Amino acid sequence: MQTLRKLLFPFTILYTFITSIRNGLYFIGILKRTSFTTPTIVVGNLSVGGTGKTPMVEYLIRLLKDQYTLTTLSRGYKRKSKGFILANAQSNMEDLGDEPYQYHYKFDNIGVAVDSNRVNGIHTILSEKKETEVVLLDDAFQHLAVKAGFYILLTTYDEPYYKDFVLPTGNLRESRSGAKRANIIIITKCPKSLTKENQQDIREKLNLKTGQLSFFTYIEFSKLVYSKCDEIQVDLLNHEEYILVAGIAKPQSFFDHLNGHLTRCLTFPDHHNFTTSDIENILTLAEKKKIITTEKDYVRLKDLIPSDKLYYLPIQTSFINDNELFDKTILNYVGTSTRDS
Repeated sequence: MQTLRKLLFPFTILYTFITSIRNGLYFIGILKRTSFTTPTIVVGNLSVGGTGKTPMVEYLIRLLKDQYTLTTLSRGYKRKSKGFILANAQSNMEDLGDEPYQYHYKFDNIGVAVDSNRVNGIHTILSEKKETEVVLLDDAFQHLAVKAGFYILLTTYDEPYYKDFVLPTGNLRESRSGAKRANIIIITKCPKSLTKENQQDIREKLNLKTGQLSFFTYIEFSKLVYSKCDEIQVDLLNHEEYILVAGIAKPQSFFDHLNGHLTRCLTFPDHHNFTTSDIENILTLAEKKKIITTEKDYVRLKDLIPSDKLYYLPIQTSFINDNELFDKTILNYVGTSTRDS
């Protein structure tokens, strides 16, 4: 596979040229960019999937939701609806897509909207939900038609963008220079023990521009797994067999965290829509064992697998250090940008 990707390097040059021309047309004003007086925060990446956008958006929700009225806006990948949707009590995963539905299912008192046209999505949010004071845009770093007020770029510790190449040779959606648009660059999925010396070495490789900040985060796993009606300490799972199911971009850390010597791991593509055949196979393999999945997969599986068999493991983003500076930077941007600041 790696050999094939190297052979496709001429297409990488072409793809890089095309995306650079497109970006340039936005920056010189030939293609229109729309800005908004309402604070808009983009969370995104340069690479394809698996950088931890969902837990980062959830971190921002927790940071802001008690002080500001906020609405998240996502594309709603693989949803079965079209156009703009603002979540309500009747909304389901098929209407919103798995990640927006997770926000809607998990957090009270926030708005959740989906629209592949982010400019239209923001305009409609501010029209239909006038009390919105902050818009969080999930996975919109390449959507240059929106000129957001603040950009957060994520890149993983194991596969940082400065070591990667543009598609199809690598996994980047655009050239590395796109990182210059970010206000903050976060290196995600780090070892919790990453030293300050290691952090400084990475910062030097990021080649930060003046004013850019960088932070280092790790994935913190819950000490409990949950079902609709039960919870179990992860430590106690070592005493029984169970099945692990994951349909996310990079599931290995989930498997590693829970994998016992008798555990069977079932892997599906990212954002997988589970079929009747998939469910039958999972239940057959599980027999009387518990089925444990990721939080994102749980919203797709919770109505398909008996509630007494299906559990999920929550995760969240945690900062190795300097989380106070990160929080202050975000709160300062929102506080100086809102109408009532």
